Amino acid sequence: QVQLVESGGDSVQAGGSLKLSCIISGDTTDTSFSCMAWFRQAPGKEREGVATIDSDGDTVYADSVQARFTISLDNAKNTLYLQMNSLKPEDTAMYYCGLNLVYCGLNRRLYNQAIWGQGTQVTVSS
Repeated sequence: QVQLVESGGDSVQAGGSLKLSCIISGDTTDTSFSCMAWFRQAPGKEREGVATIDSDGDTVYADSVQARFTISLDNAKNTLYLQMNSLKPEDTAMYYCGLNLVYCGLNRRLYNQAIWGQGTQVTVSS
C-alpha cells in the first residue's frame, strides 16, 4: 500500500511563492509506470487538476498555472514537488497529491482509482 503525505502549504501574499512537497512511502514496487499529480479544491468548487508528471518525466499543466507552477519528481527521495510562483488569490485551495496507475492528465473523472494524500492548504491574500 502506498501512502502520500503533503506539506508546504501556507498563507502568503499575492505575488509570493511556495513549494509543496509530497512524500511517497510504502510499497512502490508497482508504481514505476504511474502518474503523479497535483490537484486542488477550493471551497464550493470541484477538485481540479493542476499539474501531472509521468514516468518519462513529461509534464502537463492547467492553463491557469502554466508558466507559474513547476511539477517535479525526485525519485531518489521519493518526493513529488510543486513550485508555485507569482501566486494569485485564485490559487487559494487545498492542494492534493495523487498517484494514478492508468491515466496521466488533468481530467479528475479518470482518477477514480487514484491514491490521494490528505492535502495541504494554500491561502493567497491580495
